[in-house]
Amino acid sequence: MPLIVQKYGGTSVGSAERIRSVAQRLIATKNAGNDVVAVISAMAGVTDGLIKFAREMSPQPTEREMDVLLATGEQSASALTAIAVNALGGKAVSLSGAAAGIITDGVHTMAKIAHISPRQIHELLAEDYIVIVAGFQGQSPQGAVTTLGRGGSDLTAIALAAALKADDCQIFTDVDGVHTCDPHVVADARKIDEIAYDELLEMAGAGAKVMQSRAVEFAKKFGVGFEVRSSLKDEPGTQAREATRNMEDIVVRGVSIDRNQAKVTISGVPDRPGCAGAIFSAIASANLSVDMIVQNASSSGRTEVSFTIQRENLALAKKILAPLVEKIGASTLSANSGVAKLSVVGIGMRSHSGVASRLFECLGEAGVNIQLISTSEIKIAVVIDENDVDRAARATHAAFGLSRPLTPQE
Repeated sequence: MPLIVQKYGGTSVGSAERIRSVAQRLIATKNAGNDVVAVISAMAGVTDGLIKFAREMSPQPTEREMDVLLATGEQSASALTAIAVNALGGKAVSLSGAAAGIITDGVHTMAKIAHISPRQIHELLAEDYIVIVAGFQGQSPQGAVTTLGRGGSDLTAIALAAALKADDCQIFTDVDGVHTCDPHVVADARKIDEIAYDELLEMAGAGAKVMQSRAVEFAKKFGVGFEVRSSLKDEPGTQAREATRNMEDIVVRGVSIDRNQAKVTISGVPDRPGCAGAIFSAIASANLSVDMIVQNASSSGRTEVSFTIQRENLALAKKILAPLVEKIGASTLSANSGVAKLSVVGIGMRSHSGVASRLFECLGEAGVNIQLISTSEIKIAVVIDENDVDRAARATHAAFGLSRPLTPQE
């Protein structure tokens, strides 16, 4: 029989009614002649609640115990889903990530999947069970519970689809697919029927919350095609796959915004070898990820280095860099959390010019000032004032005609 892997997000299992709805969908998929493996996230709000409780116990709980604690959210949701399937006349069994054979490295809170040994899943499928796996988690080689980071259930589903050689992988969420922009910001944002891995990866990294970036990377590496679709209605979603030639006819696929940004600027940096290395080595030593980096041209032997990081890491970055400013002979350190990133993404940029000028022109006409610019082969990103980001997104979405069906070279 064909094998289908389905993943359900936290809002999809956010209440007893929704869990029963998921159970009905799993049974219907099974009755249609398929083997079914489901990956379940924690119920909406549960993970945040557990984190809150942990911090009431300790301001800095150990990462090992946080993994043990947070993994219970997915385990309880998967067990409840199995209970619902069985109550509706189906035949289901739930497994933790470890029981499903997901082996990770030993890094707590952000583990990487090393390999999957799905022997028990195969045995249960052979016995005609719907197998329900707790997402977001695995087990280290030493037997410790590990978790895969925020959105890790996406990665669980993609990795299981690869290991099981599934015929289809469906990512169910509370939206009906990937959109040309956040529908809460741009009212006429349109669902995208198909998207290349690279485009979705850039959009996820640029702030789109539909898929975890690491899951998309895994799908690209192992060639796992998948569909992002709504668990609340029965309609086709967005197909993610390798790029095809006709995909490149569309210049801009979508606009993403990320409000979780902060900008750090170090002024008066001596223009000599080693200074930039000292700055970013200090940042890396604290396991902080840097997004955009801009260094101005040297003026009288001095330059200015600006970069962006996630907003919640700003205080730590300032603490780390403050003593370094004097050490390397720079003059000032400034930080601003009131910024956001806007990105336009499309693999068609590889073969079509004029996207940057069109973007900058439309932002200028909207009265939006650009603070930083970063480009890749298929993305142009700008940092702007957070108060301008919604207006900028609407102007950009309109300028590239994304509210109507895309046509080649648009």
